[in-house]
Amino acid sequence: MNKYELCVVLNAKLEDEQRNAEIEKIKAYVSRFGGAVEEPVEEWGKRKFAYIIKHMSEGYYYFIKFSGEKKTPGELENSVRIMENVVRFLIVKQDA
Repeated sequence: MNKYELCVVLNAKLEDEQRNAEIEKIKAYVSRFGGAVEEPVEEWGKRKFAYIIKHMSEGYYYFIKFSGEKKTPGELENSVRIMENVVRFLIVKQDA
């Protein structure tokens, strides 16, 4: 299994419970597509963007490390891409 890291930026207007629900949904997607999330999820908090994205100037940053098969990141990307409260995301493969 390969190791990956997902950086996700959530809408800054979300309440704590809503943000937690979004992160739990992403973790469920990882499990559904054959991956395993490494706890804990890093929360960097609210950060200001370098430029305006979707009429927003800040967002909440989260880093989720997970392991999975080769197909896991692609399928995860397809699911995260359509989530309404996700402003930006990036999946990178970690070196061995």
